[in-house]
Amino acid sequence: MRKMMLDAAMRLMQDGLIPSVSDVAEAAQVSRATAYRYFPSQSALIQAAVDEALGPILAWTSASADAQVRVTELVTFAYPRMESYEATLKAALRLALDQWARRHAGLFGDEAPMVRGHRIGLLNSAVLPLKGKLTKDGFERLTQSLSLVFGTEAFVVLKDIWGLDRKRAEEVALWTCHSLIQAAVADNGKAGTKSGISAGKSRNGALPKKKSKARSG
Repeated sequence: MRKMMLDAAMRLMQDGLIPSVSDVAEAAQVSRATAYRYFPSQSALIQAAVDEALGPILAWTSASADAQVRVTELVTFAYPRMESYEATLKAALRLALDQWARRHAGLFGDEAPMVRGHRIGLLNSAVLPLKGKLTKDGFERLTQSLSLVFGTEAFVVLKDIWGLDRKRAEEVALWTCHSLIQAAVADNGKAGTKSGISAGKSRNGALPKKKSKARSG
């Protein structure tokens, strides 16, 4: 029964909808009471549908001892399935954004929130060989950076905004991942290392002014 309802939910989500529990009950031809017994809220339903869509990605493992190889394996394994269920994943993202907007406006009430974050465990696993080699902060910063190019949001940027096909998006993601890993290893343990442009900022966040050269004569 649960699988039948999840299949119905994913069909609706693949059509671009964000189904309610009642929508899925109707599509699966079960009573609302039965549907709510399995999925007490829309968030629980959508989260379960996402887990079903991601499927084998959530069980991904690697035997490699090289973090860069492991990340390559993860991205090349995950991106094709993510594309196959892109509409489902984007429907979940839309619900999360809608919940954020209602919470920000004070209209959220006691609705169960969407909980997202599968990529955290997957990326931590992918770069696990570096855990004993990087500082704690360096390892965390690396996984946070990698999460920018692994997930539904990466598809929105690379495919929707840039118009890349999945293969090209995957190549860009891999180039970024490899560059981030190499940068993390190179920066590891450097005293006072700061990320990005902030290293050159003053305390108030402004960039230091360049000293003008005195004119001669």
